[in-house]
Amino acid sequence: MKNYRKELWFEAAQRRQIIHITPEIEECLRESGIREGLLLCNAMHITASVFINDNEGGLHRDFENWLEKLAPEKPHSQYRHNGFEDNGDAHLKRTIMGRSVTVAITDGKLDFGPWEQIFYYELDGMRRKRVLVKIIGE
Repeated sequence: MKNYRKELWFEAAQRRQIIHITPEIEECLRESGIREGLLLCNAMHITASVFINDNEGGLHRDFENWLEKLAPEKPHSQYRHNGFEDNGDAHLKRTIMGRSVTVAITDGKLDFGPWEQIFYYELDGMRRKRVLVKIIGE
């Protein structure tokens, strides 16, 4: 069995930003040479998420609105976590959106359902953060 590991780095210009990363993940798959197996992609920071969904701007705004209702950024004083940092909301949002995705690899391609794409969701941005891509298979 072969394995492949790569870190992808992102620096969002905003506090919260959804970044479409499917092309970078597909490039990792090409680099790996693996034709059959599994791909794991996970955020390596507690205030960021990796998720699969539709690449549609209205839906992405819906995520932002929904998460902001569930865990509003302000007032910062509503979170016991906040003190040195002001990102208590980002921790909660990440818990909802998830840490990682696993995708089957079939015939050298990501085995997606209709409309599925991979996204990095920065929830406390304006600093460099990384995503781990790990691929195993033959």
